Amino acid sequence: VQLQASGGGLVQAGGSLRVSCTVSGSIFSNYIMAWFRQAPGKEREFVASIHWGGGDRYYRDDSVRTRSTISRDTAKNMVYLQMNSAKPEDTAIYYCAARKDRTRVTSTDSVTQNYSYWGQGTQVTVSS
Repeated sequence: VQLQASGGGLVQAGGSLRVSCTVSGSIFSNYIMAWFRQAPGKEREFVASIHWGGGDRYYRDDSVRTRSTISRDTAKNMVYLQMNSAKPEDTAIYYCAARKDRTRVTSTDSVTQNYSYWGQGTQVTVSS
């Protein structure tokens, strides 16, 4: 499985950001797709995950869930993250990741080490 993130750029605070992940190779319905982000000087952190087959979602916390949507298009092999009401603290490199052999999303999706596949990341900068 190969992942390629795209769509980053400069966003005004209060605006919306949308990043995309192109998935290539063999991906099956029991995969979890996720978005992580890493701000300068900080550890990589989980943002959201989605089950490729069932479409159920899991978010980092309420502050992310209330203004974000993770989605996937199985026909196009794409995963998306849209985040509204962007804040300067959303500035980071956004990475897509995949883990396999999962029946549903769980809190273990937040653990970086559980993922076997990573994209190269796309920079998002939110200006105040």
